[in-house]
Amino acid sequence: MILVTGGLGFIGLHTARALLDLGESCVLTRYRANRQPSFLADEIGERVFIEQVDVADAQAVLDVGSRHEITGIVHLAERGLGVPTLAGDGPRNAAPLMNVLRAAREWGVRRVSIASAIGVYMNAGHSPLREDLPLPMTASHPLELMKKTAELLSGFVATDAKFEVVILRIGGVYGPLYHNMTNWGVAARLVHPALKGEPPEFTPEFQPHAEDGIDWCYVKDCGRAIALLQTATALRHRVYNVGTGHPTTNGDFAAAVNKAIPDAKIELPAGRDPHGSGQDFYLDVGRIRADTGFEPAYDVDRGIADYVDWLRAGNSQ
Repeated sequence: MILVTGGLGFIGLHTARALLDLGESCVLTRYRANRQPSFLADEIGERVFIEQVDVADAQAVLDVGSRHEITGIVHLAERGLGVPTLAGDGPRNAAPLMNVLRAAREWGVRRVSIASAIGVYMNAGHSPLREDLPLPMTASHPLELMKKTAELLSGFVATDAKFEVVILRIGGVYGPLYHNMTNWGVAARLVHPALKGEPPEFTPEFQPHAEDGIDWCYVKDCGRAIALLQTATALRHRVYNVGTGHPTTNGDFAAAVNKAIPDAKIELPAGRDPHGSGQDFYLDVGRIRADTGFEPAYDVDRGIADYVDWLRAGNSQ
């Protein structure tokens, strides 16, 4: 049985579905959210079990193991990513990871997969970004700081642990159940207004230009990639990129939305953001392809069409 922390989150729910499809059962932790989408509803209480757990509470995490026989862990839960302080957010952001690693040792699990992000590659080199690139020991954003810290802590523990630690450097992710309508979610910021017959709204600080892009993975593909890494018989590396291996531009998203919703007629500013890096940010996915056989099933047209169908069917976010 695989424990998925943050299991009722955006990526967590799709990872759970992918694990079920591979024959695994799951325990999903939740903190506040209690979403039970249709694609998991029939499995609740059968192969999916939901536990309300604050993963910053060490004993609460350990208690999960007294109720379920946990054989592996996918750690996706994270605290808020404000600027950390020594007295506040910093220790609490580190606590969930340390609690999960401690539990893994006590439960005798085989593998712990830990979510990192494409952001750790900031200023590390040019795309495609490879897992063996040396990462600068600096951070310009709280996400970059916390993910680099998590990788260092996990790697240090893994040298002496009796379980395997796998780092998941996840690219941009979009699709059903994405609920954070920030500038980061370009696809959501285009799809939701289009379904209402409204133009997209952006802020003065964020005007997506058509030619700017990063490595965007449809969430169903992302969940399947994570599940394949967690359940693989053997892995040759500790760090794996999770993405498509190519950039998807804002213009690609706009075109896909216009195709799925013909009345949308979205137009974005041409070219690249003059204040941006002028480069696409995307991952090398050779490792995960070689070790698990993973290939994305959704290109941007299919992904957006599936996302639109999900929302048109009456599902929330």
